[in-house]
Amino acid sequence: MAHDAAGRVAGETALAMLDALFEQSPIGLHLLDTTLRVIRVNTATPAMRSLATDELTGRPAREVYDMVDADVEALLNEVLDTGVPVLGRIVRARVDGDPRNYEVTAQRLHSARGQVLGVAVAVVDVTERERARARADVLDAVRRGVGLTLDPTVTGDEFVTAVVPAFADVAVVEVVDAVIRGNDPPLAPPPPGTPLMRTAFRSSRTHPPQAPLVGNVSGLPIPTPFTQALADLRPGVVPLDAAAPWLSVDPARAETIRSTQAHSLLVVPLALRDAALGLVSLYRAGQSPAFDAGDQELAVELAAHTALCIDNARRYAREHTVAATVQRQLLPRRPETHAWLEAAYLSLTGENPGAWYDTIALSSARTALVVGNVSGRGLNAAATMGQLRTAVRSLAAFDLPPEELMERMHATAGQLAAERANLPLADPLRREALTADCVYAVHDPLTGTCTLAAAGGLTPLVVRPDATVAVPATTAGPRLGTAQEAPFAAGEVEVPDGSVLVFTSDPVLTSYLAEVAGPLPLTPYLRDRTLQDLCDALVYALPTDLGIGDAAVLLARTRSFPPDRCAVWQLDPDPAAVAVARRRTRERLAAWDVDDETADDTQLIISELVTNAVRYGSPPIELRLIHDRSLTCEVRDAGSASPHLRHAGAAEEGGRGLFIAARLAQAWGTRYTAQGKTIWTEQTLPPAP
Repeated sequence: MAHDAAGRVAGETALAMLDALFEQSPIGLHLLDTTLRVIRVNTATPAMRSLATDELTGRPAREVYDMVDADVEALLNEVLDTGVPVLGRIVRARVDGDPRNYEVTAQRLHSARGQVLGVAVAVVDVTERERARARADVLDAVRRGVGLTLDPTVTGDEFVTAVVPAFADVAVVEVVDAVIRGNDPPLAPPPPGTPLMRTAFRSSRTHPPQAPLVGNVSGLPIPTPFTQALADLRPGVVPLDAAAPWLSVDPARAETIRSTQAHSLLVVPLALRDAALGLVSLYRAGQSPAFDAGDQELAVELAAHTALCIDNARRYAREHTVAATVQRQLLPRRPETHAWLEAAYLSLTGENPGAWYDTIALSSARTALVVGNVSGRGLNAAATMGQLRTAVRSLAAFDLPPEELMERMHATAGQLAAERANLPLADPLRREALTADCVYAVHDPLTGTCTLAAAGGLTPLVVRPDATVAVPATTAGPRLGTAQEAPFAAGEVEVPDGSVLVFTSDPVLTSYLAEVAGPLPLTPYLRDRTLQDLCDALVYALPTDLGIGDAAVLLARTRSFPPDRCAVWQLDPDPAAVAVARRRTRERLAAWDVDDETADDTQLIISELVTNAVRYGSPPIELRLIHDRSLTCEVRDAGSASPHLRHAGAAEEGGRGLFIAARLAQAWGTRYTAQGKTIWTEQTLPPAP
C-alpha cells in the first residue's frame, strides 16, 4: 500500500508540474495527437496571437502554424513516422507583419505499452538571438573581407559584397572624390557641392533596377538625409515615404528608391577624426524589416572599419603618387638615342617606383644601356633609385668596362646600405634592406657587339633580324648592396644590324619574354615598326596574371656603322710616325669634307697624342678616326701608364701636349682594355649645310 501511495503522489506531482508548465512556462508548448490536431497549448505559445486557449484546441497544426514560412505539418509527420526527434530547428515566421525566428523542438510521445500518442512541440522565440548572431556574422564578414587591397574603389565593392543580402537589400558606397586621388578628406561639414564618386553598388532584388552608374562623380543636392549625415557625421534611419519632400530634391535617387521598392534607409557617414570620407547608404525593401536601433549601431561599426580601410588606401595612393612623381622626375624624359642605336622606354606602373632605365652616349659612337630595380617601395625606393642612377652615369663618364663599373656600383650600394643601417632605431627605414638588380651594357656599332655585366637576376634578350632570340651567356654577380662579395664578369654578344635588344627590370618579365619571345609581336615586324609601336605591342601581349609589379622596359634597335666613316692605321713606334699620322689624317678629313679649321685642330691633336704614345707607350700603336655626329680621334697602345693633364711651367719645353689636345677638343678621356689603353678626343663638327 505504501508503494501505491508513493506512486499516486508521483503521478499527482507530474500532473502538477505539467499544469505549471502549460500555465507559467515562457516556452511555447503544444501537444498534438496523431492527426496533428492541437490537444493542449500553453499561454506562451506565439501562435495564440491573443486567442483563447479553447479556440486553438482541436485545430490542425497547419492552421495554427500558418504564419510559419516552413512546412511544419510535413516536419511533424516525419517525427510521427520515424520517431526521430527534431531538436533546435530554426524556422522563420511572420507575426502581425513582424518577421520572427523560432527554435522548434518536436518529439514523438508513447504510452507505457509503446503506443504512439502524438507529438510534443516546444517553441522558443529566438528572434533577438538570431538577429545578434546575424549582425555578428556581418561584422565578421566586413572585418575579414573589406580592406584586402589598397584601392578605395575596390574597398567599396568589398563592403557591399559583405552586407548584401546579409544585412541590406541594396547598398551604395560614395567616397569624396579628393580622397580617391589621395588628398586629405575635408573636415565636416564639407563645402556644399563637394563631389563624391559612387564606388560601389549592389542589390539583392530578383529584378534589380538599373544600377546607379559606378564611377559617376557628382555633388549631393541639398538638403537630403545624405548631406545631413555628411554635415554632422551622424547616422540616421529614414523611413522612405513617396511623399517625403527631400525626394524631389534628388530625382535620380528617388527613382532608384522607387524601382527597388525600398521602404527603409540607413545612411551612415564614412568618417575619421572629424573628417568626411564619404557615405554608405543601405536600403531594405519588400518584406525585409525596417532598420532599427540595433541595425544602426552595427552599421556605425561597419562604416568605421570601412572608413579606416579607405583612409589607409588614400594614404597609400598619396605616397604612391608622390613616389611616382619623384620617379618620373628622376628618370630621363626621352631616350638619349645615338645615331647608331635607336631606343624606346616603357614603364609598367605598379607598386614599386624603384625601377629605372637609362641610355648614355659614350665615346667612339658607343652607347651604354642601363636597367635596374631597387628593393623596397614608396618614396624611399624612388630616392635610392635616383642615387644609383646618378652613380651609374657618373661612373660611365670614366669609360669603365661593364664589369668594373658593376664592382664600383656594388661598393657604392654597400655604402648606402651601411648608412641606412646606422639610422636611428626608431626609423622604420633602418629595418629595410637596400639591394638592387642592375644590368649595364655597352653597344659598339663599329664591332657589332654588345658587352654587358649584370648584378642580380636581370638578363637582356637579343632579337635578331631573322627572328631568332638569344639570351647572352653572362655570369651574373651578386645583387648590389648585399654582403656577398664576388667578381663581376662581362659577356659579349653579337648584335647584327637591325637587332632589337630587350632589357627589363623584372626577372619574372624577362623569363616570360625568353620563353614566348617567338609568338610575341617583337619578331615579325622588327624593321617595319617603330620601337614605340613594339613597346605598345609588348604591353598588349602580356597576360594580366603574370604577377609583375612596376617594371621598366628598354628596347634598343641597333644599326651598323658605315665603313667609310671610320679610318684605322697601324703606326710604327718611331718619331717619324707623327708626320705619317698627320698626313693621313689631313687626307681623310679632306675626303670627309671637314672644314679647314677643324682639320687644323685635329692634326695638332693627332700630333700630340701620337707623340705621347711613341714616347711613353708600348707598341703596337694604332690611330683611328671616327666621323660621327662629332669627330673622334683615338690613339691606342699596349702601355698601361695613364697620362695626366698638367700645366707646364714657363721655362719647360714639354708637358703641354695633353693640355693642348684637351683645349682643342670638346671632350677627352682614357679607356683601358686588356690589351692596353686608348686616349680619345671628341670635337664638335659644324652642322651640315
